Amino acid sequence: MGDNVTLYPVCTGTVPLSHDISPDTPHAARMTADEKRSAFSLASIYALRMLGLFMVLPVFMIEARHYEGGDDASTVGFAMGIYGLVQALLQIPFGLAADRWGRKRVIYLGLGLLALGSVIGAMATSVTGLAWGRALQGAGAISAAVTALLADQTRDEVRTKGMALVGGSIGLMFALSLLLGPVLSGWGGLSAIFGVTLGLAVGGMLIVRWWTPKEMPLQTHAKSGHSLWGLLVHPDLIRLNFGVFALYAVQLASWVAIPALLVQAGVAGSDHGYVYLPAVLLSFVVMGMTLFPLERKGHLRPLFLACIALVLAVQAAWGWLAWQGHPSLWLLVVLLFLFFCGFNVLEASQPSLASRLAPAGARGAALGVYNTLQSLGIFAGGALGGWLVKRSGAHGVFLASGLLMLVWLVVAWHTRYVRSAPSASATAH
Repeated sequence: MGDNVTLYPVCTGTVPLSHDISPDTPHAARMTADEKRSAFSLASIYALRMLGLFMVLPVFMIEARHYEGGDDASTVGFAMGIYGLVQALLQIPFGLAADRWGRKRVIYLGLGLLALGSVIGAMATSVTGLAWGRALQGAGAISAAVTALLADQTRDEVRTKGMALVGGSIGLMFALSLLLGPVLSGWGGLSAIFGVTLGLAVGGMLIVRWWTPKEMPLQTHAKSGHSLWGLLVHPDLIRLNFGVFALYAVQLASWVAIPALLVQAGVAGSDHGYVYLPAVLLSFVVMGMTLFPLERKGHLRPLFLACIALVLAVQAAWGWLAWQGHPSLWLLVVLLFLFFCGFNVLEASQPSLASRLAPAGARGAALGVYNTLQSLGIFAGGALGGWLVKRSGAHGVFLASGLLMLVWLVVAWHTRYVRSAPSASATAH
């Protein structure tokens, strides 16, 4: 970066921006080179971690049968899902640590725990050993540190774009995991998947070291004077925290039932990823055409509410297909595409809103609370989804998910949809 650098104020200090945006340019909504570097590097770190965690999902219940204790389905299910519970317990402590000790240190620690858990999982000979490995993988709860660092290094008016890259990586890695998991399992069982995850964790550390921009010194972070309790009872943050819980509970619960619908529609289990991946990729295009321009124009609220309603409608349609018992493949594909359209917009805009509403010096802690609810949603969605399938069938899962989305629609109606503050580049003339 050359000598001609302009510094633009944000909530927690200053973000160095390349000289391609000067104070009198009308293109303040474009990401600078430094902001792109931050967004893509942090999204890559997040994506590598999520891919490692997700790849076992399509094969874990089958492969774990070959381990000591693998004949107990409840124990195997616990071993598979424990990462979400441990992750939920540690999100707030890791968020507080990110505010106190620095974002990158916490990210290194989290990736180190992911690597250690992967080693234990690869060496395991029993379901108990697999559970310990998954628990340590989940202990690397870096979501708050990653999103807080991204919020530090981007201006308000482009932050949602950065958050969209991080959030979108979840859907993309989920789809990729359904392709890669069975392939790796065929080569070397769960040990191969854990081994690849170890490599992904090391790759994430290298990205932090060599690609992610340098973070601001700790002393530049403002003192907020807000306690953890204050963050927990903040009205707007409560609504966003409930929203991310609902979104991920519905996603995980849906994917307890969706695979069976695809099988009924004639798609072999090994081919499901080829259905998911195009739907995810096309939904990214829709998100780019709707979220970013509408947010700049101040229309985030109607888009946000419309996406909640869209996911609600998809749940109702899936429930009807499950009740009918003979789903159409093309209708399922269209509904998957619509689901990811709504999911990606909500996933991208919520953490951006949370970072704006959070007190400046407590951003990491606030995002830690947010990500705790996200992890609890993952755990609750998987656990309750399985229980509902057993009790009521797939249509029961979609009915419950639809009701949860309806509650969220009511809750979200009163959320403050904060517009990005104009930067110096947009206001100085």
